[in-house]
Amino acid sequence: MMNTNGTTVTGFLLMGFSDHRELQLLHALLFLVMYLLALTSNVIIITITTLDQHLQSPMYYFLKQLSLLDLSFISVTVPQSINNSLTSNGYISYGQCMLQVFFFTSFGWAEMAILTVMSYDRYAAICFPLHYELIMDPRSCKRAVVAVWVSGGISGTLYIAATFSITFCKVKVIHQFFCDVPQIVKISCSNDYLAVIGVAVFISLVALACFISIALSYLHIFSTVLRIPSAEGRSKVFSTCLPHLFVVSFFLSTGICAYLKPTSDSSTVLDLMLSIFYTVIPPTLNPVIYSLKNELLKKAVGKLLLGRYFTGKKAYLLCC
Repeated sequence: MMNTNGTTVTGFLLMGFSDHRELQLLHALLFLVMYLLALTSNVIIITITTLDQHLQSPMYYFLKQLSLLDLSFISVTVPQSINNSLTSNGYISYGQCMLQVFFFTSFGWAEMAILTVMSYDRYAAICFPLHYELIMDPRSCKRAVVAVWVSGGISGTLYIAATFSITFCKVKVIHQFFCDVPQIVKISCSNDYLAVIGVAVFISLVALACFISIALSYLHIFSTVLRIPSAEGRSKVFSTCLPHLFVVSFFLSTGICAYLKPTSDSSTVLDLMLSIFYTVIPPTLNPVIYSLKNELLKKAVGKLLLGRYFTGKKAYLLCC
């Protein structure tokens, strides 16, 4: 039940994509297909980077963390949206909405952090190859990953604390398929939302620092690569760097456009497309993008599909 005349909040109504039943079913089907693709591809990346002895370098360790985050990130919003479309019921309780805000902002920021760490890893590998193992030793890698997950938790905590302080008195309709922070701020009826704006500004400044760090890393990387005399060497470096650069650019550009764009009284095609581009597309395509030109990953995927990891492990256990 939703009380829209007072300040007591019992839930929100997610408008989703359409009121037409046929379009709701189409949306559910498309989201289900994309979710299953994201689930399968990211589980494959996690599996092969865990089992394959040739994929134990820091780059693949961070790639595994990115896949874990992608899997978590898409699971926050898409299953709920599929359920809403199938049941023709966009209602979400206040508690569920706040949990969605927490995990969405946590995993979203953690993705930004892991992408920054991955760019530094490529910078160290290409610009300081002789000192790479010393710079990116196992202890440093584990500390970096812990920092990524902890920073994500801090981001989510800041957002949820600020969101809890908001008072609502308008019709609690969210023109999105999930509890999006800008849409929640839009339906507040006091200046309490200034806390959320403050958190958003702080996170944006830190994200800007991360972006500058990534940009500087790639400036050094490209200047180093251009000095490599071998065309094969340059091609090998670009095959590991360009996918990461594309992922970073896509994730940042769509997220910034979605959050900086002024909210409207009703959802538009642009609003919904932008939200899909930074919540659904990256977790689905990231494993594919990283695997396209990486021969080690493609060979490892082939071995996994043929079951060689498990047959090899079984033979090893029988020998023991």
